[in-house]
Amino acid sequence: MRRLASATSKHRRQPRSGLRAGHLGEPSVLIASGFGSGLSPWAPGTVASLLAAGIWWLLLSQLGHWAQLAVVAAAFAVGVFVCERVLRRHRLGDDPAIVVDEFVGCWIALLAAPRTALWAVAALLLFRVADIAKPWPVSWADRSVAGGLGIMLDDVIAGAMAAGVLFAAQVLLLPALAT
Repeated sequence: MRRLASATSKHRRQPRSGLRAGHLGEPSVLIASGFGSGLSPWAPGTVASLLAAGIWWLLLSQLGHWAQLAVVAAAFAVGVFVCERVLRRHRLGDDPAIVVDEFVGCWIALLAAPRTALWAVAALLLFRVADIAKPWPVSWADRSVAGGLGIMLDDVIAGAMAAGVLFAAQVLLLPALAT
């Protein structure tokens, strides 16, 4: 139990007063906070993931897989940059209001989802479980990599794990359902 507490203690020690609505005028904060979704007083990571899934459903899912992958890669690069900038400017750690990593992780999970409500919900849930539970190697990235890259990397890995489960489920389930 102590091991689980140490893996998540980084998040509990963060001040809840880091970023505020008044900071949203800064483009880096606006992006890092997921357009303000990270300022939610209730489960900011989940709220951001829901918003990310909605954006995927309305916009990204209309693109081909390579275009989606390009958007996710660009969002990752921008996320690392803006997270680093916000961390330095506001002298923060991994503040709960910084949720651009949830957007990227969720989108990575959704890369493996066919465009149906069931698969999209499955991708979202699998990503949130991996992000919250932090199994290895998510926990390793969360503890071992600092700065903007560290904020982004654990969610990228959680999204990739969720995508892997979704892909495996499709390979195993879809042929069985077709017969």
